Amino acid sequence: HSLSDTMAYQQKLAEKLTILNERGNGVLIRVNYIKKICSDPKLRPSLLTDKIMDPAVKYINKKFPNMTTGIGNPHADLKSCQGLFVLLDHVYELLNTLDACQCFLDISINFDLTKIYLDLIVTYTSVIIMLSRLDDKKALVGMYNCAYEMTNGTCDSSYPRLSQMLIEYEQPWKKLHEDFGPHTRLVTSAVLSLQMVYPRRNLPADQWRRAQLLSLLSAPANMLDPARCDTVACEYLSMEVMERWIIISFLLCPSSVNSHPPSLELWKAALRSGLYLTLTRDEALNIHKVSEEVFDTVMCVLRYGKRIADIKECREHAIQNNGALHRERRGFLRGALKELFNVLEDEPGLLGPKALYVFMALAFTRDEVLWLVRHSENIPKTKTPEDYVDNKMAELLFYMVKLKALVVKHSYVIQRYHVQYLAQFDALVLNDTIQNMYVCPEEESILTSSFVSTLSALSIKQVQNKEKFDFRALRLDWLRLQAYCSVNKAPLPLKEYPDLAKVMNTIQFHTRLVDNMEDLLLETSELSVLCFYPRVFEKMFQQSSEEPSVKRYIMAFPYICSDFICCAHPLCPEEMEGIQSKSMRLCVSSMQQIAKLTANVVLDICAEQCNLNDQLLPKNSAKTISTARNKKLKKPVPKKGEVEMEKPGAESVRKDRAVVTNMDKMHLTLTELCSSYDLCSDFIVSDHIINPAEFLLSHLETRLSEIIVKMANNSPPSQEITRPSDLLAAVRSYSASLHTISGYINLDVSRLVKSILLQQTQPLDSQGSKTITSLYTNWYLESLLRHASGSLIAHSPTMQCFINQPSDSDLSFRADEFSDISELQSLAQLIGPYGLKYLSENLMWHITSQVSLSPFLTLCSLSLSLPLVGGENVLKRMTIIGVILSFKAMAQDCLNDVIPFYILCIYQYGAFLNGLLPNAFVLQVTLNVFELASAAGFSCDIDPALVSAIASMHKTSVDEEYKLTCLLLVYIAVSLPSLALDPNSLYNKANGGHNNNIHCLAVAVNQLAASMFTIQGKDIEQQLEEFLLLASSTLLQLGQTVERVESKNRDSVYLLLHMIVEQSPFLSQDTLEGCFPYVLLRNAYRSVYKSCIVTLG
Repeated sequence: HSLSDTMAYQQKLAEKLTILNERGNGVLIRVNYIKKICSDPKLRPSLLTDKIMDPAVKYINKKFPNMTTGIGNPHADLKSCQGLFVLLDHVYELLNTLDACQCFLDISINFDLTKIYLDLIVTYTSVIIMLSRLDDKKALVGMYNCAYEMTNGTCDSSYPRLSQMLIEYEQPWKKLHEDFGPHTRLVTSAVLSLQMVYPRRNLPADQWRRAQLLSLLSAPANMLDPARCDTVACEYLSMEVMERWIIISFLLCPSSVNSHPPSLELWKAALRSGLYLTLTRDEALNIHKVSEEVFDTVMCVLRYGKRIADIKECREHAIQNNGALHRERRGFLRGALKELFNVLEDEPGLLGPKALYVFMALAFTRDEVLWLVRHSENIPKTKTPEDYVDNKMAELLFYMVKLKALVVKHSYVIQRYHVQYLAQFDALVLNDTIQNMYVCPEEESILTSSFVSTLSALSIKQVQNKEKFDFRALRLDWLRLQAYCSVNKAPLPLKEYPDLAKVMNTIQFHTRLVDNMEDLLLETSELSVLCFYPRVFEKMFQQSSEEPSVKRYIMAFPYICSDFICCAHPLCPEEMEGIQSKSMRLCVSSMQQIAKLTANVVLDICAEQCNLNDQLLPKNSAKTISTARNKKLKKPVPKKGEVEMEKPGAESVRKDRAVVTNMDKMHLTLTELCSSYDLCSDFIVSDHIINPAEFLLSHLETRLSEIIVKMANNSPPSQEITRPSDLLAAVRSYSASLHTISGYINLDVSRLVKSILLQQTQPLDSQGSKTITSLYTNWYLESLLRHASGSLIAHSPTMQCFINQPSDSDLSFRADEFSDISELQSLAQLIGPYGLKYLSENLMWHITSQVSLSPFLTLCSLSLSLPLVGGENVLKRMTIIGVILSFKAMAQDCLNDVIPFYILCIYQYGAFLNGLLPNAFVLQVTLNVFELASAAGFSCDIDPALVSAIASMHKTSVDEEYKLTCLLLVYIAVSLPSLALDPNSLYNKANGGHNNNIHCLAVAVNQLAASMFTIQGKDIEQQLEEFLLLASSTLLQLGQTVERVESKNRDSVYLLLHMIVEQSPFLSQDTLEGCFPYVLLRNAYRSVYKSCIVTLG
């Protein structure tokens, strides 16, 4: 072997290139990470932010690299700088070796060797440029060395070399020119191999369209033919990568541009392609500005004046034409990708022969997306800035995602096809190619023979048995062979056997389709750079979400966040957390925005349907009935100026279907938005499972809860609130409309509605906001019952509701419209048993506040041995209690009416247990059963809620409480005659009660006595009989005062005794007749009803 050939074998060029490339990428990312944390005030090392350290930092920057002062502990990331110059030394050594070997590099022949060589040059340059952009590098390195010297007594051995490197690379391009001067020939030859590939790829959309690029339908007869090309890997090579190779290589070796016309043309073509190139992450290179600076620094020596003019001309060309050029390309790719996806989705078998088309489409689209991303951040001054805005970006991303998913889904098809292709075609072609070679040394022959044997051994059974394929060794051997055969005077010069190179490059692509498809997809479609351009990401998403025709594609934005984690590197694990948090933030924010848009449309449709449904409610039928009646009675027709009322349903009458209504537009928008949810049911971002439907459900739950509360229209100052029946109708309308979403998207609407309505049965919802339970509870207590306690509203047992009393102060609402059976049944359906329990607890609190003062008054009066005083106050409080209990009983009855339609089993069980109680009376068991029965709406002999409320307020002994209870009943009994003095005590036969609500005393006495004596363990029946005897005797005294004022409403007061007995489960009519003459009750009823006129018909 020749010297260069021996060097190629011994130096392991292929292995070194691969390792140094990977290491260089890691170092580049780490340097960029250090730059980011040093420039971010939140992440900046404390040593650089501490004001105490300012003098030391200034001293180090001034005296660098010679310092004699000591500094505290450095930042942990400073150790990264130690390995930096080691990497650069190894790279430079390898570049010298390659130059000494006089390697032949051609992207169309030894693709892998040329690619990793150019990648290494670009990585090397990028590291140097990033290091020059690190403002605090001297301070960081200086502090590290000072801390090391304090700890070990001597400076770090690598410090002199590192500090020297930092000084040399303060002007990076000048030093890079010196470094790459000896490598100009090799670098130039490698870049010039792109002069056939790059122009072919850098074509305008019109030429793509004429060539029907990426179309499988352009030649139907050849649809099953495999997609073949002499330069397979170049077809999906990134345009940005090629431009980076060209621009940076010629910046390192500017003499080539001035002396070689093909180099000049290639360089100018790359300069015209854009304004910025990506170095790493969001760090970009302004190619024209940097090129001018570079050529300006060497102009005086090498006379590059014309090149500066070329740069300016290229910049103007890029500004004027590039925006429109790339806009047209994106427009073409939108149609091409859609067609390609539809064809392959319909015939996935075509993925086998046409797999190359998919990766080309992904690569082309990725290039256009990344071009727009890096230029959107720095839009140049141009007459057409709209060229740098794409409100249809979501469609491109959507079809990229769909194509990737299609490849993953049908990977078996691709794998099966190419295993057969490798074994039955590629292996045979490779064998023939080797046989036709006139020379093949032993080492090369061993490698090529192993390629043929490996491929020939493949069989379809391996795919059927789901065996794991691994061709990494074959691809590495091919890279080694490229290195062996590309050196000067190689025994097997690869440039003389292009057929071998073309076959092996094709084989390499086919093997990657079999065992490394994930990496191939990542290489051609990875968009992780968007993670570092959050403003661009959000801007593109916002623009797409505002475009009606693109709404169906916007789910692609949160979905691509799942790929962001792929850009993390093992050499910079600290960056992982930041990438994960950025990915989640961008994903969640866009998902919430999509859910918000969808929820807004859904709820707008629900609101419109609710308005239409409201027109059909009975309350709105009065005008229609009046119009029909007037027409029947032949009353005069309204004048022409009066607008005739539109009947419900008129909105559906349409003479022309082309006329689009607002409802049509909303349904179209909903269809578009819901289509975006079909992209995937869920996906993973940073170890979190993202479920789009759950985001929508969450937004709908929050918004609908707010809407229901808003529809209640509660206004405490004006005492206004929506009638429960109206609110129930609105809620039912919303619920029915929500169920129609199931036709658009797979959502569990029933669970959503149940969750929302269940939250509304609690005082606060999951967000901590007030619910309709809280609003209606406060309204009934503060508005209805408060006015009822002041006799402005009367309880009507006959109509089973509360009614307004005629008075000077008119109320802002009609009590019967909120308290009749239909309204309370609607209330029971809205707030359910839980809500009524909360309402009951609040009612009990008001009762206990009234009870707490009554025994005190009784005790005071008796202890002072004075005549009873304050009787009116006690009876007033008892009346208020009676009103509250009457309202509670009405609500309970309405709950009992509606609950069988919802939880029939609980209703039946409660009824069964409630009926068993008389046979087995055990106090605690009874109360537990009563509580269950009460929750189902059954009326109980003893109110468990009242028992619990009174029990919680008692603090004295049981005997003392018993005495106070007895005294309270005595006080009530002896105070009853005083009610006859009140003119409002008159019994109203129409309402079935007294105008001042004293008929509610009956329920108050019965319930309070039952609850108190239950707590005290006394016989309720016996105590109530004693109360009845005492009350009868005091009321009989009214009959003896014929001439006195007390007898004015005597008959109305007599009826109280009958009401107490009638409503008590512990007293009977026999008991009443034993202590109060029945004839008096009969005469009392005759007296109060004698003026009643009954009309029939």
